[in-house]
Amino acid sequence: MQADHRSRPSCNGAGRNLARLRSRASGFFESLSVAELVRETRRHVWISDWSRIADEHLAFAATARKDGSAQDAREAWLCGLAALEVARSLACPGDLDGTDLAEKVGQGLRGFADDAGPAIERVEIDGPDEAVLAGFFLPARHHGSSAPVVICVGDEGMALGSMMSRLLPGSLCGTMSLLFIDVGQPSVRRPSRQEQALHGWLDYLEARSDVDPQRIAIYGEGAGAAHASRLAFSDRRIAAAICDGGVAMPAMRRAWLSRTIGMGPSVDDGTAAASLVPSRRIACPLLVVVGSRSMVWEQDALELQAGYRQAGADCSVAVPNRIPHPLGEVENFVAVDDFIFEWLDGKLGAERKVDAVTYL
Repeated sequence: MQADHRSRPSCNGAGRNLARLRSRASGFFESLSVAELVRETRRHVWISDWSRIADEHLAFAATARKDGSAQDAREAWLCGLAALEVARSLACPGDLDGTDLAEKVGQGLRGFADDAGPAIERVEIDGPDEAVLAGFFLPARHHGSSAPVVICVGDEGMALGSMMSRLLPGSLCGTMSLLFIDVGQPSVRRPSRQEQALHGWLDYLEARSDVDPQRIAIYGEGAGAAHASRLAFSDRRIAAAICDGGVAMPAMRRAWLSRTIGMGPSVDDGTAAASLVPSRRIACPLLVVVGSRSMVWEQDALELQAGYRQAGADCSVAVPNRIPHPLGEVENFVAVDDFIFEWLDGKLGAERKVDAVTYL
């Protein structure tokens, strides 16, 4: 999708303010340029502007709560989280705004959880070696007797709240449930334990009466994308996977070579392309999101997809619009999240055609 990409529509009149805010944020990202991003003063102005927008929504949420309007409060909390995520995506490690932004994100998540009432469940299961694993379950807002569910696995070393603050606003009117988990905690650091923990979460979901066991998907970010791939490889209960397809390690090896000998990603390092594609294939439909979401380069994702398509398998690739600058890069996370939910809707809900490769 290019400029015609649209935010997901609101449902039954709910989420209109949030949809407008997310559309505004997406347009803001599309208008950014490298020349503007390198100007520290200008970047700080943007951070301040989006922080102010967040403060306004968070304040309205608190007022709506006092007035007894839980629905307005919930939407306002999510609007605040969405605006904070824009500000946080613009902030760099040296910015003084970082700590304040993190505190506000925590405030927004706590406020949303309080006003969502029992809608957000803190759930626990038994993990490896008698460890207790915790997660957060957000049921679908509109479903019948059971609904599809997505297991969301965050990046190691990143607070789970960071993933929740970005995905929750995108799922306000979703038809699928979300389970947020962290497999990077000390008790499950080893790969074998991480996989065991993920199988345990699958068992937990299968036992819930409000979950359709035939429509369980997994979505991983950063290192979590590799965990998602391993689960999709090993467990046929996964109906769809957003992951790295098992190519993270070859991609990281190539990146190390690039840093070591100055080889760019487009230069052949002497490694056969086939060696970058895993010998096993994931049985369910999979989506590889290029960049920080999975630590996979576009070239590796396209090579993986070519192997899957040759075998007649279902593999899609999404390439975000990333704006580079000397301090890193900025990504239109709104467009990425919208596309991810659209892809999941197509695989877990009503069928819809998705392009083989999508540039966001």
